[in-house]
Amino acid sequence: RPPSARSLRDEQLTQEIRRIHADNYGVYGARKVHAALVREGVEVARCAVERLMRQAGLRGVIRAKGPRITRPAPETDRPADLVERQFTATTPNQLWVADITYIRTFSGWVYAAFV
Repeated sequence: RPPSARSLRDEQLTQEIRRIHADNYGVYGARKVHAALVREGVEVARCAVERLMRQAGLRGVIRAKGPRITRPAPETDRPADLVERQFTATTPNQLWVADITYIRTFSGWVYAAFV
């Protein structure tokens, strides 16, 4: 029996999906591949793109989670708010405030502290 219309369309769509996935360095997932197909004028459901990508063994890159930071237990004491949310000073060296943030880079996490 000849191939069905769906299987023929699936083959054509799989080729397009592989092309878009490769053109974008293999990082696009089903959502972005679907959006690219729609931009190109291809009418296809996102669930079909998900199904075909799964069958073709294509996956997008999964974003890394944020850094695991220290989470104090509820019973531990927190530092007191000594400035009572008033961050303006009338003279130099009267008020010092500090903060820390996490920045993701290609080589790993970088911690930046501001005073």
